[in-house]
Amino acid sequence: MFKRLLSSALIFGMAAIAPPAFAASCAPRDGVVERLQQTYSENLTAGGLQQSQSVNTVVEVWSSAETGSFTVLVTHPTGISCIVAAGEHYFEVATPANLPGLPS
Repeated sequence: MFKRLLSSALIFGMAAIAPPAFAASCAPRDGVVERLQQTYSENLTAGGLQQSQSVNTVVEVWSSAETGSFTVLVTHPTGISCIVAAGEHYFEVATPANLPGLPS
């Protein structure tokens, strides 16, 4: 019984402290930003504060009009940024103008 309990505790304990899948794409924000600018010619396009009960994070979208690439970063208060998405063919949607007689 004790052996089974100890094994279960070790397995669940290791799973609880295991690094997330994206841990390999996390680094200090300054280094991540420098790499996005130097390697991919990306600049900050949009961002916002993501509030949760445990910790608030900043979500940023970096993109390049030259290459069409984009990267989505999540930055924690510790200064560590994680790349959560990246891709190509980035586009922006223009906000339609308010036309008279239509609700805005």
